[in-house]
Amino acid sequence: MLLLRVLICLSLSALICAEKDNQNEKEYAVADKEFVRKYKLILQLFDHINQPSFHKSIVDTAAKFDLDKFLEGYEKKDVAKKFLVEHNKGHLSRSAIFSEFNKDHILEAKALFSLFYNAKDFEALFEAACWARQNLNGRLFLYSLGAALTHREDCKSFSIPPIYEVTPHFFFNAETIQKAQEYKNKHCSGKTEYPKDADGFVGYTINSSYSGQYLNLHPDQALMNYYLEDVGINAFFYYYYLYYPYWLSGEELGQNDVFYKRGEVFYFHSQESAARFYIERLANNLGDIPEIDWDLPLEAGFNPSMRYPNGVEFPTRPNFADLRQFFTNQVKKQGPSRDYQHSLTLIKDYSRRIRDVIDEGIIHQTKDGKPIKILNEEGLDVLGNMVEGNADSPNRRYFGSILFYARHLLGFSSQSKDKNALAPSALEHSETALRDPAFYQLYKYVCSFFLSYKSSLPPYTKQDLEFPGVSIKKIKFDKLVTRYDYFYSDLSNAVDVTQEDVDQGGFKARVRQYRMNHEPFKYRIYVDSEKDQVASVRVYIGPKYDERGETVDMNDNRINFIQFDYFPFKLKKGQNVIERSSKELFEYCDERTPYRETYQQVLDAESGKEEFKIRPDEVCFPRRVALPKGSVGGTPFQFYVMVSPYKSNEVGASYDDTHQYPVYRMDEYPLGYPLDRPMENDECYKLPNSRLHEALVFFDDKINKNHPF
Repeated sequence: MLLLRVLICLSLSALICAEKDNQNEKEYAVADKEFVRKYKLILQLFDHINQPSFHKSIVDTAAKFDLDKFLEGYEKKDVAKKFLVEHNKGHLSRSAIFSEFNKDHILEAKALFSLFYNAKDFEALFEAACWARQNLNGRLFLYSLGAALTHREDCKSFSIPPIYEVTPHFFFNAETIQKAQEYKNKHCSGKTEYPKDADGFVGYTINSSYSGQYLNLHPDQALMNYYLEDVGINAFFYYYYLYYPYWLSGEELGQNDVFYKRGEVFYFHSQESAARFYIERLANNLGDIPEIDWDLPLEAGFNPSMRYPNGVEFPTRPNFADLRQFFTNQVKKQGPSRDYQHSLTLIKDYSRRIRDVIDEGIIHQTKDGKPIKILNEEGLDVLGNMVEGNADSPNRRYFGSILFYARHLLGFSSQSKDKNALAPSALEHSETALRDPAFYQLYKYVCSFFLSYKSSLPPYTKQDLEFPGVSIKKIKFDKLVTRYDYFYSDLSNAVDVTQEDVDQGGFKARVRQYRMNHEPFKYRIYVDSEKDQVASVRVYIGPKYDERGETVDMNDNRINFIQFDYFPFKLKKGQNVIERSSKELFEYCDERTPYRETYQQVLDAESGKEEFKIRPDEVCFPRRVALPKGSVGGTPFQFYVMVSPYKSNEVGASYDDTHQYPVYRMDEYPLGYPLDRPMENDECYKLPNSRLHEALVFFDDKINKNHPF
């Protein structure tokens, strides 16, 4: 879903051949003492990120650290030199608001990332991290360290704590954060005993509503806040950009298979982001996502109802915001981000240049001057890099980055001469961008480039899609029911602590919020095969009717389908019943283990009380929202199933229980196949090896009627 699952998972051979009594059971390696020691140090770095650490290991290491001596002995002299150049310019203050989509800020972040990523071993990494943790901006440090841990070979098994627990200001409204501070003041000033909840939690529990409770500027925010502000969905986007920093090239990373066809990945990510929001809108009777016209006022206003850790409010965008008028008041800004004042012009220029390339099918304006043809198998990857404007773009200077400037323009954030005095919009942070309905309008705009490109390619024919000797006889789904469940997140990092607080175990608070979930279900695909063979099975979900209740043509509607599940399957000669449960859906995963729980497990392993199992990060859409919300009476959706000949793909096929590695695809088919391109005619959707199945999604609104906050 958004749906590129970036995770460590079973290899294809294991998926096809392994036979286990419990298919849902995951086997994890047991950590040795050295892993536990290192992981404890890593976890401490994420504690109370908005202030210097009180952990003795970090304080002592930072105090002994000599930056000049460290850089002199650094093996990669070019990395050390670049870091020193940026550092001597004057680093971002601790109270400043860091944004990874600000040009001034990202230069510092990239330099710090390189310092972490190229450290010769874990001990050197930890020493540099401790110094940065105590002396640099907290979120700048957090972002750079997270990206380094994600890509360093010796750190990929360290699971990053849930980002909504590390930086709760970016996930919960200002009222919730204020309440946590009030409890902290009350508890510490009066030495009040912690209350104990019925479920055994000792600490303060704060009920948190969504931003639409007090003020919303647009129906999207009023009706869709459960989706827009879901902490798991927003966290997924943050993790995604740790794997795919737009400023990092495959060449710099030195691991080309990590960024294997990153442009195609971006296309798939963009298409599914927009499609997922569209089908969720249908469940709320809101219809299609509005188009963006840069010359007209933006209808959808947005009030984040959030406050930064330094007390500054997130910017608000009014309804019918005039983007042209907003940027007539230009600030004479210096530095790399001075061109923000020309955002509207740059967006239009870059869009025109990209469309010219798509129409011609050739990129003439490349960095090395050699034309690149794009109407071929590699073209989508090149186009995706160009549209995103990432470091692998064929000419980033000429084609720019529409997303980069659109985030600033649509977010309606103010400009400042000083990089330390910014108040970025929600769109200018990867963990908050999805809260703004304009994000999905922007991604729909981005998808228009890919839709135009795909329409320029030959449509799929019957011969391209058929699987001789294989036919789907029927499909059955259990009743599909969604509901709201209560979800708890650690809120302790929302407040500052003292050394005394840390010595006493820290301040304990959690937030209670209702989030979308679904009842467990299974589905079955009945397939006949003329022989034993391995197949690729893909399942998509999408709308059957538009908001007016009219049936939508499949060729027009294919862009609104999202990948629901996909897997290889070993067909046997004769009749086959493929059964999958909601716990097996490849596109989804469960929430990360809470920070305090993980840290306690590490402490227990350190003391010898119990073993610690290594659970590498899974970066994917939350399992809770595998289904769109539906409605009380049932909202009709349709599933499209395609069984194809399995084509092996070596990328990401190896598996190691102790090694985290992103897996993007299971075979050689294009991402989104076969709905990634138009089909020759409607008969292509009715081949024996494919099938459409309509199902209703019901919503159980008991909590919706009775929730206490």
